Amino acid sequence: MTQAHEPAVEFYWRPGCPFCMMLRAELVETGLPLREVNIWEEAEAAARVRSVAGGNETVPTVFVGPAAMVNPGIGEVLAAVRTHAPELLESRTNQ
Repeated sequence: MTQAHEPAVEFYWRPGCPFCMMLRAELVETGLPLREVNIWEEAEAAARVRSVAGGNETVPTVFVGPAAMVNPGIGEVLAAVRTHAPELLESRTNQ
């Protein structure tokens, strides 16, 4: 996991969400820098998710640069990384 100031895929989740855990496993496998944010522990995080999810706290929600994705598949996240943050591909830990 990365610090808040480091470039990373931002992964918003909540405990007990099976979709979150599936996507998290796929994201970890890519080796991309990942910042995990529990929306139940951070009110600002929940507000950010609501701002892109039609007022709902739908997770997983992922941000890559300017791209916001609600309940994305791994392919959608990787496409956003290639488009909006290709430098993250160079910093992968599992190459």
